[in-house]
Amino acid sequence: MALNFVWLGFFLVSFIAACVRLIDGDTTVFPAMLTSLFDSSRTAFEISLGLVGVMSLWIGIMRIGERAGVIDLFARCVNPLLRHFFPAVPAGHPAQGAMMMNVSANMLGLDNAATPLGLTAMRELQTLNRQPDTATDAQIMFIVLNTAGLTLIPTSVIAIRQAMAVKQGLANFNAADIFLPTLLATGASCLAGLLAVAWVQRLNLFKLPVLAAFSAMCAAVAGLFVWLRHAPPGQVTQLAALAGSGFILSLIILFLVCGAIRRVNVYDAFIDGAKEGFGVAVQIIPYLVAILVAIGLFRVSGCMDVVMRGLTSAFTWLGMDTAFVPALPVGLMKILSGAGARGLMVDVMATYGVDSFQARLAAIIQGSTETTFYVLAVYFGSVNVRNTRHALACALFADGVGLMAAVWIGYLFR
Repeated sequence: MALNFVWLGFFLVSFIAACVRLIDGDTTVFPAMLTSLFDSSRTAFEISLGLVGVMSLWIGIMRIGERAGVIDLFARCVNPLLRHFFPAVPAGHPAQGAMMMNVSANMLGLDNAATPLGLTAMRELQTLNRQPDTATDAQIMFIVLNTAGLTLIPTSVIAIRQAMAVKQGLANFNAADIFLPTLLATGASCLAGLLAVAWVQRLNLFKLPVLAAFSAMCAAVAGLFVWLRHAPPGQVTQLAALAGSGFILSLIILFLVCGAIRRVNVYDAFIDGAKEGFGVAVQIIPYLVAILVAIGLFRVSGCMDVVMRGLTSAFTWLGMDTAFVPALPVGLMKILSGAGARGLMVDVMATYGVDSFQARLAAIIQGSTETTFYVLAVYFGSVNVRNTRHALACALFADGVGLMAAVWIGYLFR
């Protein structure tokens, strides 16, 4: 229901804004909006088409892991922790293993791997859903943790910063200096989302396994910080990419070897899963078209520009430093469109310089926020869930906390 009102609101607000611009004499706004409709629809189809191969690959690999018993082993290993977040998911259920691998891929910044793993987890969770068109508590928790996903290494953002630094002729520029600020900001977002869902679903998280996992996470952050300080600046991006790709390739080999040991016909298992992956990718198309078309109209109508001017005026009236305002569109757009936010981040870097406060803050925001509406549309759309209940509200709360934390942390590390 929430997505229904949001989607309708995008269209109505965009149309009203376009009418105002037309009255002011802007005769290009309606043709631009019409062009955006078709362009966004084509983009949605192209994204879904691009997912076909990836989905076929990963669901095929996951099917091998299931028949080899590796998914079940992963589920048993993470059950002591996940059962407190997902009490409705039975111990040893395949969804637990898929969720754990999705979280691992997100933490390493491997979006291409995280999405198909997340869709697999949603399909596994849907098998426990007694009302197929309504989101379960477990699905909502999983979705919110994805939209506020903890990122250890923002690999793509670091790579873009390094490329911009070379283009601007900056020598000895440490593109990975956003690592710790990004980790802290995304950690705040993830914690906010977790607590929001736990409060709505009345989950008790003050238990030994949860507290122990939180302590281990803090220790891991400290270890990564020490590693980052001693690693040569020019090698950080390479080491991050090596860690991510090595993790994924090792996982695939593990599935294949375990399947061979268990005498599983790994080729047939892969083909069976790949066929299912094709169907999932095609099923996403209408949901993706709906959300991207609405977002495109909101941008083209000028509504985003109006929001930003209002924020600047408000912060100025409050007597606050407005140096962070140029980076805010990245956070607001990231909720709607990952590609749009990336473009805005690059624009801030080009305008203010990649070594500026505004550009650094934009990079922190880009690395610590997620495309909430995209994730909700794709993940719920893959299992035909229409009633998302409190998922959107909790996800947006986590996004808001993450954005505020990113700004505060950006000033802290200024």
